[in-house]
This record gives sequence, C-alpha cells and structure tokens, in this order.
Amino acid sequence: MLAEYLVTIATLVAGASACQRDFNVAARHTHRQALSKRNDEWPPVLDDQETLLVNAFDNVTIDEWSHYYGYQNKLAGYGREAAQWTADRWSENGVDAHLSEYHVYFRYPVSASLSFTGADGQQQEVNLKEPVLEDDEATGFDVISQQTFLGYSPSGNAEAEYIYAGRGSIDDFERLVELGVSFEGKIALIKYGGLFRGLKVKNAQDHGAIAAVLFSDPGDDGNMTVANGYEAYPDGPARSPHSVQKGSTLFLSTSPGDPTTPGYPSHKDAPRADTSEVIAKIPSIPISYAAAEPLLKALDGHGLSAQQVNRTRWVGGLDAEYSSGPAPNVKLALDVVSREEIRPIHNVIGHINGTNPDETIVIGNHRDTWMVQGGNGDPNSGSAVLVEFTRAINKLRASGWQPKRNIVLASWDAEEWGLIGSTEWVEEHVDWLTDTAVAYLNIDVAVSGPRPNLATTPELHTLATNMMKKVVHPNFGGYNRSLYDAWHDVSGGVVDVLGSGSDYTPFLHRGISSFDVGSSGGANDPVWHYHSNYDTYHWMATLGDPGFSLHASQGQYLALVAYHLASDDILPIDTQNYAAELRAYYEDLAEFASEEGADLDLSELDQAINQFKDSADQVKALETLAIERDDEALKTVVNHKYRDFQRGFISQGGLPNREFYKHVVTAPGLDTGYAAVTFPGITEGVQYAENGDFAVAQEWVSKTARGIAVAAGILKT
Repeated sequence: MLAEYLVTIATLVAGASACQRDFNVAARHTHRQALSKRNDEWPPVLDDQETLLVNAFDNVTIDEWSHYYGYQNKLAGYGREAAQWTADRWSENGVDAHLSEYHVYFRYPVSASLSFTGADGQQQEVNLKEPVLEDDEATGFDVISQQTFLGYSPSGNAEAEYIYAGRGSIDDFERLVELGVSFEGKIALIKYGGLFRGLKVKNAQDHGAIAAVLFSDPGDDGNMTVANGYEAYPDGPARSPHSVQKGSTLFLSTSPGDPTTPGYPSHKDAPRADTSEVIAKIPSIPISYAAAEPLLKALDGHGLSAQQVNRTRWVGGLDAEYSSGPAPNVKLALDVVSREEIRPIHNVIGHINGTNPDETIVIGNHRDTWMVQGGNGDPNSGSAVLVEFTRAINKLRASGWQPKRNIVLASWDAEEWGLIGSTEWVEEHVDWLTDTAVAYLNIDVAVSGPRPNLATTPELHTLATNMMKKVVHPNFGGYNRSLYDAWHDVSGGVVDVLGSGSDYTPFLHRGISSFDVGSSGGANDPVWHYHSNYDTYHWMATLGDPGFSLHASQGQYLALVAYHLASDDILPIDTQNYAAELRAYYEDLAEFASEEGADLDLSELDQAINQFKDSADQVKALETLAIERDDEALKTVVNHKYRDFQRGFISQGGLPNREFYKHVVTAPGLDTGYAAVTFPGITEGVQYAENGDFAVAQEWVSKTARGIAVAAGILKT
C-alpha cells in the first residue's frame, strides 16, 4: 500500500505498501500534463442509480466490518475463519461467493534475538518486542503479535561490526563502496523508506553483508513527531518509539507470487522450484527507532560522515550523526530461527453475472495482515469497504439494475508475502482473463489518513477523475468539497503511474487495464503504524478515521467507477489519453537518455507512438458513430477493442532477467520494487549499462515499439 519515485523516469508509487506509498524529492516526469483543478460544477449532479449507490454506503456498518477484521487472525496461512466470514457476508448480499485454495510456501518466525556490544565491551539485549498497550487491547492477544520478524528471512546467526547504509538502495551501497567502505563480513543497518524492504536485504547480501537490520526513522514521519512535542500513540498522534515494521523480504521486483511455483498456480501437488533467485540467503530482522537510536549513536564519528556520503535522505530524525561506521569493537549479534512450511491460503472469490459474458470487471482487496490482530489500515480498511460495496450493489440490484458485464469480487490472501493470492489466481485463470477481462480495480489501504491517492493505467484517467468529482470528501475543510479537489491538492492533478506493491500487479502484467485507489496521511496528520502491531481498530477509530466517513467516501468512489465500467453501453476507456501519456513518457525518455550519454535511435518508438495515436483517434471516431447510430454490433466492436488493446503491450519473454514483468510501458523499478519506471526495458537498459554499452537499451527500443504497434493494431479500425 509504499515507495518512492525512481530517480530516472518514474512517478509516485501506487500501491500502499506492499501497500505503503512513499515520496521522493528527486521525482521527474516533466512532460506529463496536470489536470485543471476545480470541479466544473458543484454540488455534483448524479443520476438516479448513482444516487442510490452512493447513498447505500453507511459509515456505521463499515465501522462494524472494520471492528470484526481488527480482532481476527488474518496472518497468511492462518486466516481461514476470516475468509469464510467474508464469503458469508458477500453471499448475504447476493454475491455467489466461495473460497479458492492454494498451497503456498512460507517461512514463519520461531524466535529472534539481537544484542549490541558497545565500545566498552558491555553487551546488552536489543528490545525486539512491541509492548502491549493498555489502551489498545488488540496489541496483546497472542504472543506472535509481538514477534518481530521479516517474512521469508532464513534462519541464521551472525556477529560482526555493523555499517549504516542509509535506505539501502543500490546507489547507497555503491556510494559507500566508492568511498572505501567494505561490507564483507559485516552487518548492514538500514532505515526504511524509498524501496521495498526485500531489495534492501538483497542489496546488503549482494555487497557481502552477512545480515541486515532494518529500522523505522521518525525523520520520515513529517511534523507529527515526539521530537516536535507531540505525544506518541496511544496518547497522541506521533509514532510509538517501539513501533516495528514487519514485512516480506521476497525480491519483489524479480517476481511476485509463490516463489516455489513461478508462472503456474500453487496447487497442493504442484512441482516446487528453487527459490534462491527470489529469497534472501542472509538473515534479517526489523527493529523500532527506540532500539535503533543507540546503535546509530555508537557509530558517531566513525567511518564516513553524513556530509562525506552526501546521499539524499541519509540523515533521519534520531539523536545521532548518521555516520557510516564501522566503529572499532562495536558489534551486533543477531540470531533468527524460522520454519519452512507449505500451508493453504484462501482467496474469497465472488461472482455477479452480467448480461454480456464476454466482458468482466474484477474488483479486489487483500485480507491478510502481519499481525494476529489489527491491520485496520492495511488492508482491512479496504476489506471493510468491499463488504459494504456488496451491500450497496445489492440495493442497486434490488431496484432492477443488472450489470452488462460480469463482476468478480476478490478478497486476496498472502498479498503481504509477495502478492501471492492474486498472482496464483491470475496464473490459474489467465486464459479466461485474457479473453474477457476489461479492468481490475484495486483498493488496498483505503484509509490510513485523509489525503486521496490514485494510480491507474492511462486509459482510465478520465473515468477515474470524473467519478471523483461526484463524491463529497468529508475532510479538508468540511463537506463542501469533492474528492477530486482533495486529491488535486495532494497530487497536483497528476494521476500516478502504476508500478507494483499491491494486487493489481499480476493483472497489469497480463495486459489488463488497472486501477489502484486509497488515502494516506500527510506531514500534519497522525502517523500511521504501517505493518506494526499498532495498526489497530483503536488507532483507526480514534486517529485514522473517527466515524469512518473517509471509508464511506472511498467506497462510494470505488462503486461509481465499478458501476460505469459494468454498466455503460460503451466502455469508458480513453485511449486518446493513453496516446498523450505515451508521448510524455517518450519525451522524458529522450531527455534521460541524453543526460546519460546514451545515443539511442528512438525513431522506431516515435513512429509506434504516432501509430498508436492514429488508431486511438480512429476508434474514438468509431465509438461516436456507434452511439449516433445506436448500433449494438458496432458498440461491441468498439468495446472489444477497448477491452483487448492492452494485451498488445505484453512482451512474451518478459523484461530482462525478470520474466514475470511483461508490460513494455510500465513496470516496478529493479531497485524500488514498488515505484514505476516507464519504458522499463529501455530506461533500465540505460541506467544499468556497463562501460557505455547501451545495446540492451537499443534492443528494447525495438521491442517496446513492437508492443505499442501491436496495441495500435488492435485499436485500428
């Protein structure tokens, strides 16, 4: 629901965290055009069915759904009861729901310890627990809730001097190596932020570290910090000093899904593949900022200073100099014990049949969390919204409405471990999805703060922003503003590009139009305890969204988008906007290549984008003709072109060294895991070229152009 822009060509990440969103001052997408700000009219005008749908959302019942999820075990592999409850609620609301089971490889925690030896030779244990909070009963239900761990970390022990490596990006590590720091035989101390945690561990491993310790830093928390005089949760809006971010260490930018079944569904008797390319070989563990502060302070004055390293976001908000170290005789000793197991997971899949069986809308949210209790922001703010969505759709159906297109609802399991539930389901149903899927709509962290965020493939920009104008946003100065205006204040009117980090990923990389929505906090909002034992119902009900009105507005918005995709005679797909975005991506690519000294011949790509624009104009003209003539056969032709054109962007061999990611226009960055890189084969061919050899980038100019030309051919009339 959580990452930053790639320094080269990228945009705000979509997909909180997995799931969390993170921001990078180095973002560059200079040629994309922002949307104009205000609504054309206010208050919004809704037709009768839109009005019925919007009014069906009840913040009181959403509160009930959130409370249920907040007190259930939803750890992947252990959450069958919550899965069945979800299916039962959907079924009560007229959705044909069932559980879909897969058998997935996990590494679960058994025990962990971390000790610190100071310069005086004294050894002390580092606290790895999140203390139980008297005011928040969900923090104390089961011992595993307090267990500090990172998913897929191998068992192992290590004792060595340690080095602070900033945010743990490839550039952070290479900068230290360039300045003479060696990680061989050392432990890497890395702060969260900027890139997916699994890639931080991978980068440490690749540079010779024998273990990694990850910590949260209040310097990334905006203004709501203890240092600024705010009380820590549960007494106030600041981060608890003892909050620990759990999470997966799968190498997400290589391949999501069950690491033992790459490319095929993980059924009980499925053959199991080697995992060494996607799972770390070194142990790792997360700690709180209270635990990290003395470790950082012990490095003060040793190794390189922050000024010498000179890396963006190197210095955080703790009482330390953020020197690299190592410091003589200052050591960490880490011991991690994990157990390997293949366990069943359970997606909940629901169906509402449309009158046209050839077109399908999929709407999903993941249900699993890292805590036995909690997870009320990630992901169960979205889970509660999805239950309420089924109530709203049931009321609409009771009025006589029937969707033209099939609607599939999905409550995914094991997303947190690497988008596993959704990936396995897509791998099993890929042929049917290729034949019928119009779009996938994702809501993950529906609410972790009041500021709306939106990422979609470009053909959905127009629909997505127009529907925002029909929803009242219950924040930002009262009830006289639209969701669109609230979003515009945060985004500047630019829809984010999809990278990875949530369940839209397997759909996008099979050529299916995709959409991801949520809302998060800003610098002056209460700090959300992402992937912590303190992401609870109590936090949500007192600080995140008291009254659950933000949940309701997110549900209204998702419902309107889904309603028009499922109902409109002509699919609300804007391929002309896709053409405009391709041209903007092209201009950014040309600028980046020039700056990097890559003398690429981009003429083939330029021609393909022109071809795509011509086809988009042609199909728009055909759409107009179909409407004027009220010609059902012609409408079907247009709709199928809109449904299918994204399939053209899919490269059969996948991107270099990562076959799963097939989309030639957008993919997560190799060193971000979340944030999008546009024209990834070309861009990363430039970025990671060795000795000025840009042959890979030039090869991908042709491959990318061919993909765009195929998409143009599908649209051509």
